[in-house]
Amino acid sequence: MTSPPNFDLTAWIRTVPDFPRPGILFRDITPLLADADAFSATVSRMSCHVPGSCSKVVGIESRGFIFGAALAETMDLGFVPVRKPGKLPAEVYGIDYDLEYGSDRLEIHRDALRPGERVVVVDDLLATGGTAAAACTLLREMARVEVEALLVVIELAPLGGRARLAPLPVHALIRYD
Repeated sequence: MTSPPNFDLTAWIRTVPDFPRPGILFRDITPLLADADAFSATVSRMSCHVPGSCSKVVGIESRGFIFGAALAETMDLGFVPVRKPGKLPAEVYGIDYDLEYGSDRLEIHRDALRPGERVVVVDDLLATGGTAAAACTLLREMARVEVEALLVVIELAPLGGRARLAPLPVHALIRYD
């Protein structure tokens, strides 16, 4: 179902104080996912920002899979997951990266994309940009594809993730300042 232009997605984002630790305001998307109209509106609005040159949607584990797969289906594009280590069964490219609270690793199947292919990257939330930046580096430097844009449902603007990804176009449906 297509939502009216003034359909307010923020009504379906629950703010949970002190989760997962004291001082954090967690933005919970599960109410949005549970409402068919809100979820449909989210995917529809994301689709407006997918460049026509893209052949694949790349979703970042794990909530990026939800929005990315739905977006790929809507746009008649392929979907490629970027996963945490040890989750993909075939040969992978991988990248280790630092987070504000430690380090992590992302991986993608080596045969998931062709060099030169154009993709859009999808996740649920942009905070400091560490995970998104690592995913984009993995895609550009190892898979040798063109990353056209990052699409997120929520951006926590004060944490500076958008600046970390510049000059990549970043499109957020909801922005908390």
